[in-house]
Amino acid sequence: MNLAEKTFLELFPNKKLNKKLVVKYSRAFNPYNANVRYTAYSMIFNLSYEWKKVSNEIKIGLIQSLLLKIYKEKKKTLNIDLYNNFIKTVGDYSEVKESDSVLEESFNRVNEKYFNGFIDKPNLRWGSNSFSKLGSYEYGSNSVIISKVFEEDKELLDYIMYHELLHKKHKFHTRNGRSYHHTSKFRKKEKEFDNPEIEKKLERFLKRKRIKSVFKPRKRRGFWWF
Repeated sequence: MNLAEKTFLELFPNKKLNKKLVVKYSRAFNPYNANVRYTAYSMIFNLSYEWKKVSNEIKIGLIQSLLLKIYKEKKKTLNIDLYNNFIKTVGDYSEVKESDSVLEESFNRVNEKYFNGFIDKPNLRWGSNSFSKLGSYEYGSNSVIISKVFEEDKELLDYIMYHELLHKKHKFHTRNGRSYHHTSKFRKKEKEFDNPEIEKKLERFLKRKRIKSVFKPRKRRGFWWF
């Protein structure tokens, strides 16, 4: 019996295990990321390579979390608590080796203004030119990723940076197997950004960008067309 099968039976003692469960490790993921792919006949738990050196008790919590999402159930277990505590803190010990001059300047401005310079610098990198995924904070790799569309607007860049650094500082909390990242405390701190109209500015900016992207000229069969 492998780790995934053992985890399933411990989490769901009254369910029949009628699928093949497999754990695989991959170097294709960012540190401590994971997902699960499932069909009618199997569940494959894909874990980043860093998970190999982590204790089984914590990995059981990770697999339990994924199983609860699949079956849309809510449960609280000691292993899930261990997993959540691990994810909250592992990034604090990750090596910081990625940066960008524009993002670093934004980080320094936001850190000094809103956190009194107490936030340790995370990895900083640009994402794609996305209008939907504006930014993210990856706990496992201690990384802030921000959409490239904000490179030209310093204030909006600082706002997205502020939002992601709030995630780094306040982490998340869990209840009944569900993680909550945007708590009332988080939202209250977010409103302390010094421009009270920043959300309206962000909406106008993204609307304008989306319109431009629709009418952006594209080359087709040797010709430019609109």
